[in-house]
Amino acid sequence: MSVATPIRVGLVGTGNAGRLALRQLIADPRFELTAVGVSTATKVGQDAGILAGVDTVTGVQATEGLDGVIASNPDCVVYCAMGDTRPIESFDDVRRLLAAGIDVVGSAPGTLQFPWGVMPQKAITKLETVARDNDTSIFITGVDPGFANDLIPFAFASTCQRIEQIRCMEIADYATYDGATVMFDVMGFGKPLDETPMLFLPGVLGLAWGTTIRQLAAGLGVEVDEIEEIHESEPAPEEFEIAAGTIARGSRAAVRFEIIGKVDGKPVIVIEHVNRLREDLRPDWAQPAQPGGCYRVEIVGEPNYRVDICPTSEHGDHNHAAIVAAAGRIVNAIPAIIDAPAGIRTTADLPLVTGNYTG
Repeated sequence: MSVATPIRVGLVGTGNAGRLALRQLIADPRFELTAVGVSTATKVGQDAGILAGVDTVTGVQATEGLDGVIASNPDCVVYCAMGDTRPIESFDDVRRLLAAGIDVVGSAPGTLQFPWGVMPQKAITKLETVARDNDTSIFITGVDPGFANDLIPFAFASTCQRIEQIRCMEIADYATYDGATVMFDVMGFGKPLDETPMLFLPGVLGLAWGTTIRQLAAGLGVEVDEIEEIHESEPAPEEFEIAAGTIARGSRAAVRFEIIGKVDGKPVIVIEHVNRLREDLRPDWAQPAQPGGCYRVEIVGEPNYRVDICPTSEHGDHNHAAIVAAAGRIVNAIPAIIDAPAGIRTTADLPLVTGNYTG
């Protein structure tokens, strides 16, 4: 039996998602790791196995930025550098990779999950022109925004004779999530309630989850004419510690928000998050289907559905499992993106992507 030639893959970013994607790239025989790009000086020169937290010595040493990754001549790059706080820089990075003739899968910039109606058309055209001129394609995904609110609802919506509303929820305890930038700067945990975090600045929720709203709307054959943002916060009743640091008494310790896509004034597509740092906070808000957290899809139609997605992992809790899932979705999409037409690819136009049997 012939063995397929492994796909040559580089990786950029070894944070929460990138590190777990790197583990799969090292272990999965479908891929040959060519290079690792990092932004932290202390990681430069380290073997990819060390950065992935595995015992394997790969012989691939991390280099700074994109230059070494591009020079390694990969077929595809897994791009997991931070995009939430550097959207322009991450856009420029993936455009540079596409211009170098390299396909891209990754977690950032998030707006590329479904940019139409979310990003300026000028930026979309710029990226698609580069991709078309260099016969390259790009697929950006995650969990939420990501497969939990596009792939999963699409699968169940395909069985419905009638659909009135789709609601996608994340209900999760974030106490064990150790990404300080996301926790404190983006979501505003541990900050005074009268201080508006990045996530709750006007228009940011609609931008961050607009990709999901627009992609689901396209799949349902409707056009969203208004996106409404709602959010509320709950203070900490006392000081306590989480993985990312200290939560002071009275500071933000739980949030609930909705992004509502309306059609003719009706809430047709709703994204809802309930994120706590302690399970006893706001018991009146939605509760997860398993301790720690779950993702939930509710469809009002015929038939109706309530689907709970409960990720678990032998190596960590629900937060770790969700990041593993995001990394797995990204890496497993590589063969499909290698074969895909040039341009920005989405869940709606990819073939069914699956993992690889490992015995």
